[in-house]
Order: sequence, then structure tokens, then C-alpha cells
Amino acid sequence: MTDTPAPRHIPDRLDKPLSSAIFSWEALLVVVAVAIFAVNSFASPYFLDPWSLSDLTFNFTEKALIAFAMALLIISGEIDLSVAAIIALASTMMGMAVQAGAGTPVLVLIGIVVGLGCGAFNGLLVTRLGLPSIVVTIGTMSLFRGIAFIILGDQAYKGYPASFAFFGQGYVWWVVSFELVLFLVAAIIYGFVLHRTSFGRRVFAIGNNPVAAQFSGVRVGRIKFILFCLTGLMSGIASVLITSRLGSTRPSIAQGYELEAITMVVLGGVSILGGAGSILGVVLAAFIMGLVTFGLGLLNVPGIVMSIFIGLLLIIVIAMPILWRRLRGGR
Repeated sequence: MTDTPAPRHIPDRLDKPLSSAIFSWEALLVVVAVAIFAVNSFASPYFLDPWSLSDLTFNFTEKALIAFAMALLIISGEIDLSVAAIIALASTMMGMAVQAGAGTPVLVLIGIVVGLGCGAFNGLLVTRLGLPSIVVTIGTMSLFRGIAFIILGDQAYKGYPASFAFFGQGYVWWVVSFELVLFLVAAIIYGFVLHRTSFGRRVFAIGNNPVAAQFSGVRVGRIKFILFCLTGLMSGIASVLITSRLGSTRPSIAQGYELEAITMVVLGGVSILGGAGSILGVVLAAFIMGLVTFGLGLLNVPGIVMSIFIGLLLIIVIAMPILWRRLRGGR
């Protein structure tokens, strides 16, 4: 007769050195954000205008919504590269619906359901078939975007209802946009779920050691499936916002969003290896990226230069948190 090993305890919080390192990284992000804000205010006389600052929020809110869900997914040790393609497919489905005479509530529902369905499809392939998430989502990235191109070709869907424009262009009060309010609400919800619930503790446990988490009674496959669904859901919501803001649907919509969302996550201190990170860091990183891209836009920097900057920033921020933690740990 063999002794049954005692289940491992899932910690209620991260160990003190790691928590301290994450806090310090977030403090550094605050300093960086303040510095960039100051530089932008001196570089352009229009930057401090309230409406300019309001426009700034549109530079990061849609991508940040995806980044919140992506943060949980990466902390669990997985990744989703298909989020931008999900936006394209969901937007295409909304475009087809508006051509058929669908109203605003139906359009919003279609965008969310398509996004959720795509996320569930990714989750099933990863958790049921045991396929690597990076391979699966590279494949579905081409699949979802390809379907959008087959349906639309080089055409565009337009003619969205005037009421639909509120989600991407509307303001709740003065210069406070609906997108900004949604961003703040999502940040609070995701922050609470990740840092104050047993579900969040299980996400960290899976990212640190999925085998140990499984032995501790954590349903690893189920939680990862939920995380893929959340990523798809947030992509669907983002598709509603960006389609509403642009007022049209094209198959090339949201290209590059996946890299920007991942950059926000990693810049925010989430370990690309999984097991560590915070939503506050992602919020600060989103604000920093919004400041940078908006500032470059005010200086009339070409879009291709911004793309190069995002690529370089992604490489740098993948290395920096790892090196930062090693230095804090004395290694």
C-alpha cells in the first residue's frame, strides 16, 4: 500500500521578495509615465488641451481591454496571438449583420458572441488536444483573418446605425469617453479577480507549476479554457469599440493589436514565462504606450516608425523584468 501524497498548498499571495519586486517595477513605471507626460507637454503646445488628453485615451483603451485578459493567460503560462484576427472576424460578422438591417443591440451581441466563440475554439484546441497555445493561435490568427478577407476582399462594410457610434466615439461626461470608463471598470474587475479571489490564486499556481497545481486539486484545463474564453470575449468587446469608432469594417482592421497588447502585458511586469504579474502594472504600461504613441503622432512620426518602435519595445520589455527580478533577488 502506497501513501497518498498530501496536496500542495496554493499560497494566498506571492512570496515577499517577488511581491516587492513587482511593486518596485510598478513604481518605476509611474516615474516613466510622469517623465513621458512632461516631455510630451513641452514637445507640443496642444498636448495639455483637455480634448487632446481625451483623444490620448483612444490610443490604448481598446488594446488594454485585450491586455487585461491576456495578462491572466500569460500568467497561467499560455498566450493568444489571434486576438487581432478575432477582432477582424467579429467586425466582419457585424458588418454582414448591418447589411441585413440589424440594429445596435444585435450588432453588439454578434461582436461579443463571435469573440467568445473564437476564444472557446482556441481553448478547446489547447486544453482538449494538448496543443501548444502559440502554435494553435498562430494557426487561428491566419484562419480568422483569412475568413474575413474571403468575405470582404478589398471591400468595406459601412452604414452602421448612429446609435452604434456611441461605443467608440461617445462621451459619458465632458471629455470622459465611454471607452475610458469601460477601461477603468475592466481594470478594477480584472484586478479584483486576479489578486483577491481563489480563481486568481489558481492562475498564479498554474503559471508557477501546472503539475503541482494539478496535484493540489486545481482543474488546470478548465481554468485555462476559461482564460482563453475571456481573451476572446475581450477581443469581441474591442471589436465593437473599434468598429464603432471607425464606422466601417475592413479585413485589415486591428492589424498589430496582438503585439501591442502583449507589449503592454510584459511592460507591465507580467513574466512572459508565467507565474507573476499584476493588473496595476498593465494599466500603467497601457498608459505609457498611449503617451508614447500619441506623442509621436503629435510630432507627425510615420506609422511604420511607430511599428518599429513597438517591435523594439517588445524585445526590450521581455528582457527587462527578468533582469530586474534577478537583480532584486541578488542573482
